[in-house]
Amino acid sequence: MRRTVFLLIPALLLALTPTASAQDLPTLPQSAEVTLKVQRDGSLSVTEAVSVPEGTSMTRRIALRAPADDDQDRLLTVRDLSIEGAGSSETSADAVTLDLRGGTSIVQYTVDGAVGAGRGVERVTWDLAGGWDTRLELVRATFAAPRVPDALTCLAGPPGTATPCGAAQIDHSGLTRVQVPNLAAGQRVELTAELPGGTVPVTERLVPSKTVAGAISASAPVWWAWGAFAVLLLAALALVAFLRRRDAAPVVPMPVDLLSDGQFSSPDGVLPGHVGPLLTGRADAVDLAATVLDLCVRNYIWVSEDGPRDWVLVRRNPPDEQLGRFERTVYEAVLPGESAKVSSLAPFQTGVLADVLRRRWLSRRGAKLARAGARLCLYGVFLTVLLTFTVGYAQLGLVVIACGVALSLGSRLLPARTTSGLLLRRRLLGLRARLAAPDPARLTAADRELLFSRALPYALALGEADQWVTAFAAPGRSPQAYWYGTVAEGPAAVAATSGFTAALVAAFASAHHGVRGIRPDAPRDPAPA
Repeated sequence: MRRTVFLLIPALLLALTPTASAQDLPTLPQSAEVTLKVQRDGSLSVTEAVSVPEGTSMTRRIALRAPADDDQDRLLTVRDLSIEGAGSSETSADAVTLDLRGGTSIVQYTVDGAVGAGRGVERVTWDLAGGWDTRLELVRATFAAPRVPDALTCLAGPPGTATPCGAAQIDHSGLTRVQVPNLAAGQRVELTAELPGGTVPVTERLVPSKTVAGAISASAPVWWAWGAFAVLLLAALALVAFLRRRDAAPVVPMPVDLLSDGQFSSPDGVLPGHVGPLLTGRADAVDLAATVLDLCVRNYIWVSEDGPRDWVLVRRNPPDEQLGRFERTVYEAVLPGESAKVSSLAPFQTGVLADVLRRRWLSRRGAKLARAGARLCLYGVFLTVLLTFTVGYAQLGLVVIACGVALSLGSRLLPARTTSGLLLRRRLLGLRARLAAPDPARLTAADRELLFSRALPYALALGEADQWVTAFAAPGRSPQAYWYGTVAEGPAAVAATSGFTAALVAAFASAHHGVRGIRPDAPRDPAPA
């Protein structure tokens, strides 16, 4: 029985609430009777009975954007507006304006957005009589909700003040009653009722206030944006860590065969000039010298001795379709005329890195991401300023800036080698192991002559040229260097090529920072070459 009584109390409260047809009418001229009722869907039904002296008019402006706190505003929506009596209304994006003329008018409307969430409670806030352009002799109001409020706050006076209403209380029936006399024009009567949590749905819509503090304040969209940024950042860090760990993992060399059906073949068609960029991420004098040497052994350039410490390079065959772009560049730079001395050579840009990038062994993803990060930072600054002075949510611009900074910094951690570049690195290290332990005695004379010359540029690029030449300069098995003119014969002729390769490296190293050591280091993002 007791439970049944408790369940009937809210129904009785709603039944006792005055309806539009039973609306109390003002007893004094230039006064207002207001009835508020919170519906179960969270909307607020408002009925206002206003007495306007004959021959005059009264205007009220109901703001649809009201301050919620220091940096947020509450957006309200007024719908189903009707006026019984002499009056009219006008609705804009920012306010609803009521224009009432002489007599008593009854204004009815529904408000969405008046119910906000608190700590375990729901706050219903409404300005009962704010925005009138005329002094009100008396304002009386009643407030009803599905449950009796736990607390009540009523403020009267100019907006922003904290002066309590003259009379605001909850009577024995659970109905809230408010009475404020002598309300000056432009003043307000703001009622806030705290309902138990879960009484009705929360309908409040908060947006940043139109101030700098409001624009940079954190709101739900901003928190969602920062959360998405955090998730993306963690995913990006995991990806970078995976790529770096894969690139820095111990390398197991892959065995390679240098001869196939009597023909020389390099792993994946890699050229001697590619070795440095693939292993260290940059090209230097060794790679340039190895490229020139490769052009010699492929019969594009003839080499002849010019005294004990100099050599002459002579055009033997013109460049053809077998040469890549960077090889043509090397050919034309080394031999602008018909011949040139090694001692007169100087370093130059080859474009070998562009060729390695074109073959997708290295990637410029780091440089591209760095540029994209810089652009994001600029876009973020522009967006922050734009949002600060327009709709708010300026922290969304800060999120974009944070993305740009993270992208720029993270790009420096990305290894340059691609998956195919990692596989080729294993094959190059397998080639290096093969060149470090030559066994020319097991080769036929024809294969020995072919392999010595064709593999010599790779041995130079991989730091094994001395061992390679020494192994083939042994008596009885020394091949003929068909591309090298010398008065020496036999092993001495083969050994003479060591002086030529050393002179090539020395000529190109004059403007380079020394000669690199061969190591399977993780290359940084490729530098122009």
